[in-house]
Amino acid sequence: MNVRVLRIELRRSVAPWAGTVVLTSALAFLYLVNAEWWRGTTAWTAQWTSMALWTRSLLFYLWPLAVGLGALQGLRDHRSKMSELLASTPRPARHRAAALAGTTAVTLASAFALLVLVGAVQVPANTEYTHLGWLPISLVGALSLVAGAVLGMGAGRALPSVLTPPALAISAFVFTALMHMSLGRTETDTAMGIPRTEPNQVSLLSPEVEVPHVLVTLSASVHVGQTIWLLGMAATGFALLVAATSRARLIALAPVLAGATLALLVLPSDPRRMYVVDEAAAELVCDGPVCVTKAQQARLADLADPGKEALRLLHGALGGRAPVSVRENSAVLPEGSTPQWSRRTVLFDFDDDIIAAAKGEELTWALIAKGMVPGCTPVGWFGAGDGVAQTVAVGWVVGDLRSLPGTQSASPGREVDAEARPIWKELKALPRAEQLSRINAMRAAALSCKGDVYDALKDGASG
Repeated sequence: MNVRVLRIELRRSVAPWAGTVVLTSALAFLYLVNAEWWRGTTAWTAQWTSMALWTRSLLFYLWPLAVGLGALQGLRDHRSKMSELLASTPRPARHRAAALAGTTAVTLASAFALLVLVGAVQVPANTEYTHLGWLPISLVGALSLVAGAVLGMGAGRALPSVLTPPALAISAFVFTALMHMSLGRTETDTAMGIPRTEPNQVSLLSPEVEVPHVLVTLSASVHVGQTIWLLGMAATGFALLVAATSRARLIALAPVLAGATLALLVLPSDPRRMYVVDEAAAELVCDGPVCVTKAQQARLADLADPGKEALRLLHGALGGRAPVSVRENSAVLPEGSTPQWSRRTVLFDFDDDIIAAAKGEELTWALIAKGMVPGCTPVGWFGAGDGVAQTVAVGWVVGDLRSLPGTQSASPGREVDAEARPIWKELKALPRAEQLSRINAMRAAALSCKGDVYDALKDGASG
């Protein structure tokens, strides 16, 4: 397709409008809705991988939109009542189909590329970790828009009705929704018997992806399987565009069926092989005993001194039982599972409320809190936490009751301080040996996520 043909097709097709709608609606969704993609280490402009995954997550509605707009494009000849005239021309049908599909493919791919570019120009200001592992995620995202639009064109040509575009768009939206909510999820139980769901193999046929984790990316087999599926979808769409008989239209369904079959043979069935740890991003970068992942290496300078001070204070308070290192928690556990903590290492997460809100001396207190009472809320869940126990533990280590970072101005924070003060005073009134016994019992319960930390503080029983 030469430039002249492309220019003509751009003037007489809905392709420019399709690209404009995709780009503007996606940017409006990102910038006008204050949601998870603006928060924490997985903000859409915080890391390269999270940027790629968040833009891919928008395909839950961009892909159905592309399918519907493609179907509208496929009705063009029928609306203009030129089908018989075009069929009588010597120009092969595949040439006309290529011009039609190629124009829309270029505009949609360009729109998605511009969306990614808007995020990409902001990422370098927020991270020092640069890599190209995010690129396949975005390339498959662009391919999904192209394949969906071409499939819609073919369907619009095969079923020339004004109802076809909205029906296809709604069907595609229902498909992505079901893949994310029911058909693409498998019910299972955690080790504690708590029910949860996890993505299954079929869910990978949807262009949408899971909410990102800073150290998690899609595996290579997912990229390959999804590419096969999308190429089969695009081939079926193109074949429907050029098909002139009912028999040819039935044969045109073969590529999408073959693509789905091959894709399911390639796509992993184990959720742990779908979303995998980015080993390069999880590699540790250290300043003495204080370490962060490579993905967060820009934060090491601000963390090093508070981390070393926290270790010094913990050693002074706990002696030989104190942790000897501070490390960002790089373990990626299934949602709903019990956190796993270490006696010798203070493990923390930059998205933890008390860590995210802390700087300087407050960061030292926050790290002490994580070393003493790290918290046992199941992974991916929200809970009340152990704010009172953490406040008492920090107060015992530093010798004075301190409000934990991120809670001083909030009503819940004041309630935590008010509840912690009598417990702290009662603890400080005991002989030093009894204080240490209760603190060790509390810490044992907190690190193992067994027993009650408050019972341990009151009578030294760890459960």
